[in-house]
Amino acid sequence: MEQTTLSVKGLKKIIGKKEIIKGLDFELKKGEVFGFLGPNGAGKTTTIRMLVGLIKPTSGTIEIGGKNVKTHFSEAMSQLGCIVENPELYSYLTGYENLMHFARMLPNVDQQYIQKIIELVRLEERIHEPVKNYSLGMRQRLGIAQALLGKPKLLILDEPTNGLDPMGIREMRSFIRYLAEEEGLTVLVSSHLLSEIQLMCDRVAIILKGEIIKVDSVSNLLTLQEQLVWKVEPHEKAKEILKSFTSVVEGEDKELITTYDKVQASLMSKKLVESGINIYEMKRKMPTLEDLFLEFTGGESHD
Repeated sequence: MEQTTLSVKGLKKIIGKKEIIKGLDFELKKGEVFGFLGPNGAGKTTTIRMLVGLIKPTSGTIEIGGKNVKTHFSEAMSQLGCIVENPELYSYLTGYENLMHFARMLPNVDQQYIQKIIELVRLEERIHEPVKNYSLGMRQRLGIAQALLGKPKLLILDEPTNGLDPMGIREMRSFIRYLAEEEGLTVLVSSHLLSEIQLMCDRVAIILKGEIIKVDSVSNLLTLQEQLVWKVEPHEKAKEILKSFTSVVEGEDKELITTYDKVQASLMSKKLVESGINIYEMKRKMPTLEDLFLEFTGGESHD
């Protein structure tokens, strides 16, 4: 049986008279990377701030490693590591001195464990240099090292690839996958880079106006909506014929996009040819998470 690392049930937050978060329910399992996506103002940041104990929920429960955040706050938080916004580091100290400083605040963190964490985040060669000399990617990795000092079961990262160059993004992605697959950590990642979530995460929650509208595996989300892209002439006549079979969306360069069905695709192409339509191209297309996100959120912008 899979171990539940984070359990959220009926989570609500009311500020003034406005219900910001409207009863969220989701669970994270040991060793999975879970993506948290939502348009601007959807309630993503408010939810994360409740998960990490920065603000209190109006109602509902949060359990980390089986410990209720409300009734057993210290025990729950001891199993959590997080970076909300940017990691807090002392730039005039070395990376090692930063870790030693934070380690002194925690029980049972010896130098051997600190060394293991340094190797885990791949900072062995630069750990004794001042943090002011670090690249943004190195600062992020040092921030994660700091978050790992308390030996958490759950790691929450808010925009971990923000501001990184393509190489830094790729390194961060592989590092997060390593933490989940090899170290057994559960990682919740909030990000606006949908392509990164698609490559990095096992499951995704999409939040809109304080409600979760979809939770599923990335693979399920992407196989549910396979499409067929047509390049045909005459355009309007072809569109009417395809509409008699299924819904049609217009893409770029006068492309017509329908849902994909093996049997129906054969019938549609036969009907088009019989009607004197020139088919220049027909190709199957797996939608990206971005396509689905826009579909689920009605095209609202995302942060």
